[in-house]
Amino acid sequence: MVNEIKIVAIIGAGFLGKQIASQTAFYDYTIRLYDVRTETLEKLVKKIARKKKKKGALGEITYHNNLNEAVSDADLIIEAVPEILELKKKIFSQIDENAPPHAIIATNSSSIPVSRIEDAVQRKDKVLNMHFYHQAIPMVDLMKGTRTSEETFEIGKRWIESIEFTPIIVKKESFGFVFNRLWHRLRLEALKMWAEGIVDIEMMDIAWKIFTHMDVGPFELMDTIGLDTVYNVHMSYFKETGDPKEKPPQALKDMIDKNMLGMKTKKGFYEY
Repeated sequence: MVNEIKIVAIIGAGFLGKQIASQTAFYDYTIRLYDVRTETLEKLVKKIARKKKKKGALGEITYHNNLNEAVSDADLIIEAVPEILELKKKIFSQIDENAPPHAIIATNSSSIPVSRIEDAVQRKDKVLNMHFYHQAIPMVDLMKGTRTSEETFEIGKRWIESIEFTPIIVKKESFGFVFNRLWHRLRLEALKMWAEGIVDIEMMDIAWKIFTHMDVGPFELMDTIGLDTVYNVHMSYFKETGDPKEKPPQALKDMIDKNMLGMKTKKGFYEY
């Protein structure tokens, strides 16, 4: 276990927040989970506690609907709230005010560089991009802000390695980081072909699975992530570039407006 990090607070128990907590649970870390949805948290904590017991991992797991309480003794705080810049700034500011001075604050943003968020905190030397994909995809994009210290970066890198994930080092600031930047382009093209009626989603998923030997296709994966999250990520790219070609198709927004968000609402590109 990394000596510098013993207590990990995860802010947001959505799709990726759950994945991060579940992976961390296999190792000897104390986990503090924060979300406004107490019922969701209670079920998740029980599930994670069973995993820790089965693995024989040390460290308690607690859930909180008070953010200040969740971060009060944390060594590493990972923000995993929706892909909205102003919301992330607000959360970072609150964390900064209530976390111990030594604590590192990381954002699990799917596209936004931490340099866009760091003005919300005093500890600009202790912030990171730490972007997880899925528990079944054991890698994490790791990127500095404008004033992130080498010590902070190395602690973050060693912690990722300690949970047996591979840190993908981003040498220069990149909107979308490394693999997510590649995945963004493929996903956008898939959405456009669907919206334009060029090909059915099933055919694109089949083609992808044949070519990559993966178990899921791009539309199945988007349903898993949540279509509202997918839309927000693509809008981040559009706002960044101002290029109309980056804007996600209206058909995707129409689905969101109908509460067709994927697995979490039982209906998206597929029904569940």
